[in-house]
Amino acid sequence: MRQSGIPSDCVITDEVRHALAIVRRGCDELLVEDEFAQKLAYSVATGQPLRIKLGLDPTAPDIHLGHTVVLNKMRQLQDLGHRVIFLIGDFTALVGDPSGRNAMRPPLSREQIRANAQTYFEQATQVLDPRKTEIRYNSEWSTALGAEGLIQLASHYTIARMLEREDFRRRYQANVPIAVHEFLYPLLQGYDSVALQADLELGGTDQKFNLLVGRELQKHYRQTPQCVLTMPLLEGLDGVEKMSKSKGNYVGIAEPPNEMFGKLMRISDPLMWRYYTLLSSRSLEEIEGFQRAVQDGRNPRDFKVQLAQEIVARFHSSTAAARALEDFNHRAHGGIPDEIPALTLTGSPLAIGTLLKQAGLTPSSSAALRSVEQGGVRINGATIRDKALKVVAGTYVVQVGKRRFARVTVAF
Repeated sequence: MRQSGIPSDCVITDEVRHALAIVRRGCDELLVEDEFAQKLAYSVATGQPLRIKLGLDPTAPDIHLGHTVVLNKMRQLQDLGHRVIFLIGDFTALVGDPSGRNAMRPPLSREQIRANAQTYFEQATQVLDPRKTEIRYNSEWSTALGAEGLIQLASHYTIARMLEREDFRRRYQANVPIAVHEFLYPLLQGYDSVALQADLELGGTDQKFNLLVGRELQKHYRQTPQCVLTMPLLEGLDGVEKMSKSKGNYVGIAEPPNEMFGKLMRISDPLMWRYYTLLSSRSLEEIEGFQRAVQDGRNPRDFKVQLAQEIVARFHSSTAAARALEDFNHRAHGGIPDEIPALTLTGSPLAIGTLLKQAGLTPSSSAALRSVEQGGVRINGATIRDKALKVVAGTYVVQVGKRRFARVTVAF
């Protein structure tokens, strides 16, 4: 076990300062920066890489761009020569992370966790270097704790300290129930840092409390306390809520190139610069140059295209990015995409609202009828304005808005 004892007087060289500048880019907080500078200096002096931890609970089957904000930072630390530990929280997912929640998060079943975890590492290594990544599952040590170990772990933290957490405090003051098992989550996440002897743990700003619990627990176990790096939560396509699959404002890294490109072109111009800072591999100097060009009259769309192509190329290929741009421009001028979903619906004749809903082009029949009323629905290129329309048997290219298409066969 790595015990406390990293010297506090290591020389801060230009190499260390350069590394610190890379680590600080786009981050929200680095706690405690002086301590981390000493860890970096010690690593440079001894050639011993730091152990960098990131934990993700497999609460959904896919990773989206919001997750890659912290994964990008992990990759930068890998490129600096440090050891990255990608921790899948298969045990903590059974508890359910209460961070940022106004109510209890329903725990997942083991079957759901197993299914979701299958794709996590495969997708994460599209950002991380798999040769320099250690993958671990926290069930390795959390299961072995047992009841006695869990009681001992819980003895290291008080209820008063738990209620310092904003979401717990808010729920307590509003008389919203807090289950006892929710207090266990920060302790179990903190114990992960003890088990892995982490030097630095990364997470979103909503994870700050949990990350600091890990730091405190390491002190109890006579380890050098980890430093904490929090990254901003990336806003979704709506520019308001954080990116989340449940909110429908996400860009999945496994999505088809054309869909990914089209979604990124929908972000607002101000939000584009935040995406550049947190997602792009371009230097801050380059990004600042782009901003000056826009201020001088350059069309911001040019830089949005550039960003969308960079991200699509990262998760697919430069060829796919070029084709996605062609497809986007084709659709922008009223064309039909080369590849659109094809499906068969039975029950001819079908009411237009039912057809659009069943084809997945609108979330509901009422939303479908609003789109018809607003002139946003086309069938075989003709705008549909009759909300009472019934579509007879046949095959049709159906369009809602500018980007939603389907080739629908209506059958008896």
